[in-house]
Amino acid sequence: MSGQPMRVLEVLSLREQVERTLSSRIVAGEFAPGTVLTVPTLAGEFGVSATPVREAMLNLARRGFLSPLRNRGFEVTEVSPDELRELGEVRLMLEGPPMRELAGTLSDDVVERLLGLAEEIVRAGREGRFEDYLEADTTFHLTLLELTGNRHLVRLVRELRQQTRLVGLVNLADSDELEGSSLEHAELVRLLVASDGAAAEALMRRHIGHVAGLWSGRDEE
Repeated sequence: MSGQPMRVLEVLSLREQVERTLSSRIVAGEFAPGTVLTVPTLAGEFGVSATPVREAMLNLARRGFLSPLRNRGFEVTEVSPDELRELGEVRLMLEGPPMRELAGTLSDDVVERLLGLAEEIVRAGREGRFEDYLEADTTFHLTLLELTGNRHLVRLVRELRQQTRLVGLVNLADSDELEGSSLEHAELVRLLVASDGAAAEALMRRHIGHVAGLWSGRDEE
């Protein structure tokens, strides 16, 4: 009886790890829309039993990343260009204006943390570590928004990011375009430290514009 909670925790931990990795690979385009994934194949790849993989895939299906196929596994779903554009537009409304509010208010500790995340985003992009890239990028943006004290704003942006696909990331590995967009994080911090809220908001708007453009494999105007 005493061992049961530990087994549950181990399964949950494995499920979370598998779900995190799979969602990152889908978002970054390593698993393209239409790809069929099976529990046995992924369990073998991850070196774990089928249970955490199946649970992770079912949860990803509930989140819209996968679609179940009868007796075949799960198919990676597609987010249309219009959906990406609309997701980006909502993020612009939510993430742009707070930059004016945050300008000139960042503590030294927060600046150090944000710059550390910005450096990791650049490194992970250069090395093709897209799971780490996406995690650092999400943490950077949500850390900024947490400074507003608005928990609902943070929750909404987190949910919007979970619905987004950046299928062009894989093809941008080692490219000047990916590095340029990655360096925008450090530039944003510098603008906020300099109390230039207008420029920080403009940069954030340009940065989020990559969602439906560069990061999705499409040209930007």
